[in-house]
Amino acid sequence: MSKVAVIGAGFGGLALAVRLQSAGHQVTLIEARDKPGGRAYVWERDGYTFDAGPTVVTDPPCLEELFELSGRKMADYVEMVPVQPFYQLHWEDGRKFDYTNDDEKLYSQIAARSEADAAGYREFMEYAKNVYREGYVKLGHEAFLDFKSMISAAPALIKYEAYRSVYSIVSRYIKDEQLRQAFSFHTLLVGGNPYKTSAIYALIHALEKQDGVWFPRGGTHALVRGLVNLFTDLGGTVLLSNAVEEIETEGNRASAVVMKDGTRERFDAVASNGDIVHTYEKLLGRHPRGKKGARALKRKRFSPSLFVLYFGVKGTYDDVPHHNILFGERYKGLLDEIYGSTELPDDFSLYLHHPTATDPSLSPPGCSTFYVLAPVPHMGKFEKDWDEVAEGYGDKILDYLEAHLLPGLKDRIEVRHHFTPKDFGRELNAHLGSAFSLEPVLWQSAYFRVHNRDDVVKNLYFAGAGTHPGAGIPGVVGSAKATAKLMLEDLAANTG
Repeated sequence: MSKVAVIGAGFGGLALAVRLQSAGHQVTLIEARDKPGGRAYVWERDGYTFDAGPTVVTDPPCLEELFELSGRKMADYVEMVPVQPFYQLHWEDGRKFDYTNDDEKLYSQIAARSEADAAGYREFMEYAKNVYREGYVKLGHEAFLDFKSMISAAPALIKYEAYRSVYSIVSRYIKDEQLRQAFSFHTLLVGGNPYKTSAIYALIHALEKQDGVWFPRGGTHALVRGLVNLFTDLGGTVLLSNAVEEIETEGNRASAVVMKDGTRERFDAVASNGDIVHTYEKLLGRHPRGKKGARALKRKRFSPSLFVLYFGVKGTYDDVPHHNILFGERYKGLLDEIYGSTELPDDFSLYLHHPTATDPSLSPPGCSTFYVLAPVPHMGKFEKDWDEVAEGYGDKILDYLEAHLLPGLKDRIEVRHHFTPKDFGRELNAHLGSAFSLEPVLWQSAYFRVHNRDDVVKNLYFAGAGTHPGAGIPGVVGSAKATAKLMLEDLAANTG
């Protein structure tokens, strides 16, 4: 049995800790905040429960597998509820579209706009299934440690035109501009610009259609708690409110971690689910590898951040489903500004989360819980102080929601708070306040992301959004699977 430290109790860290503990190693999961979850944090305010995010749960089999490793069932730890429609999409001209895996309803909506696009969508879904098979099933859980591994994947990447963008592939099959937006926005949920993100990310469509979109009863944090309970049932140790301040090394091996309270504990291996720049620059800062790794990462492109506004309201909005996308007047122009401008755009496109549409227990009786998020430039581009502009920006978003979807909203708000790019930085140590780590473009994918095992400090490992395959629950859980495979092989070799 080896002793392993996993730094950061987000979904990636939790999944990695469960895998290692299930395999018989003694794992300590160390979390700086007072609750586990990382970006999947939770707040309770005056009877309202607010998931910090993420809230779109796909590929439940990747989660069920974590329980099955020890002969358990996920249903004994958390109840998963299907969400229909997956998303309701809204445009400013008043048109709506329910994105669902009810094919009859889906195709009738497309055909009502364009018979040709209904046929085109069938062809697009065949493409999505192919890239799902090649990019997710075959490669999504494998570590890319050397360029040779990237070369071996190249034929499939070339065959399915991974060098093209998701939007350009969608546009090949779909001509209606609003439908093009409907079938390309998904990359924004993992930090990618549809006009720049590799077409491989079209696999998200096949993933959703195959296994559905789900929500844990009690909120996303109920799933976090289920994984924590599984981990502790297996004998794992969780340390909360105790940030790791240093990863100590002996030569080119991690030897111990030092925590904020002064505790120093030796480990046979260390894995970080924390921010990749923070891990190299701060935690490994005394080792030459830390300084070099941080410098290299800072030259890469990072995803934008998010402005997230949480609010609880009196009364209900029964006609507003669980997941909503509100497109503004602009699409490409707005995205160009979010990803490239030094200014905060005057307009926005929004994701509105309405969890009480599925689980009314997340608010007081007769009330509703919401959060709305707007993609915004990260702090490397937009340099104004979010502590000064957040309140006014939130007011603009509430005005928009009241005018377009939630009548009478502002007079009904009982609880309100926000989370800004600055909060991503100070609460999660996120470099530049990025919400999704490295931008998911082709030249920052697979081998070109942070490797699941460090190239120099050979018993230092990574899981999470900065590693392959990337952000989102399936992405970080997949990264944990790839990392666990490496760690189990290495630990067995070192103790054999």
